[in-house]
Amino acid sequence: MDVAALRTFVAVAETGQFQAAADELGISQQAVSKRIAALERHIKVTLLVRTSRGSQLSLDGQVFLPHAKKVLAAVEQAEQAVRPGSRPLRVDVLNRRISPAQVVYRFYRSHPGAELDAVTLSQENAAQAAQAVLDGTVDASFRALPTDQVPAGISAERLLDTPLELLVGPRHPLADVSRVSPADLGGHRIWIPGIRPSTEWAAFYQALSEAFGLSIDALGPNFGDEALMDTLADSASLATLVGSEDRYLWPQTHDLRRIPLHDPTPVYPHVLLFRSGDQHPVLTALRDHLRTTDPPSPHDVWAPDWVTR
Repeated sequence: MDVAALRTFVAVAETGQFQAAADELGISQQAVSKRIAALERHIKVTLLVRTSRGSQLSLDGQVFLPHAKKVLAAVEQAEQAVRPGSRPLRVDVLNRRISPAQVVYRFYRSHPGAELDAVTLSQENAAQAAQAVLDGTVDASFRALPTDQVPAGISAERLLDTPLELLVGPRHPLADVSRVSPADLGGHRIWIPGIRPSTEWAAFYQALSEAFGLSIDALGPNFGDEALMDTLADSASLATLVGSEDRYLWPQTHDLRRIPLHDPTPVYPHVLLFRSGDQHPVLTALRDHLRTTDPPSPHDVWAPDWVTR
């Protein structure tokens, strides 16, 4: 059933005049007549009877009118449910411990009225996350998507560069240094269990390894963050890499050390993916927040050359 025809029928029923309904809807009187005729053909009854004073409802029209109003009310509710700003913004932060989750939380703290949901998708790679944004599963996602893989209909804005840090136990040879260059990590075993092939973080660490001659070990099952922290605390040789804003917890007795990398400073480039033309007000506010509050990038930034600029 044509919703425009239903709306036209209700307008004529309420105004009693085809011309008045046309003026209200911003269409011609001829268009009103065509819509009413098409509606009557569709339901096979006469809804309106023309009189010298205008138009009045037939008996069938009187029965039909309240149902038509209910249909239009349901259509309005459906439209309202997906209008920008009428529902929470759904943002995929990949992992609740890493930098995107922290900046989304800070955004919420500074915009307490913002309606948003921070979620973690099960998609393994950036291309799947971008498709989830296109499909409407989420409104936005933080991923390191290569420039040549940004699909049509998706905007990609690099808004969050997270400097990497070395995380080691107290007996590691580098435990007491204040900063370290990536090139100085050659010969040290960097353990990042759970890197999955064909993911953007696998591509990132591969590029990092090749650029600085690093040995990044992804072998072994990933038993979780706590098991990784326990292993680092007991080892005199293992190290891992974390983001400077990543939130990991460990017992005080572990005495783990976070050591910034510099000369150059490798950054993990979190790119915000969202549907092109999306006017959700919370998305606009989040992008503005990231542009204005993200700390200045170090002067010696390194990132893979394939990432979105």
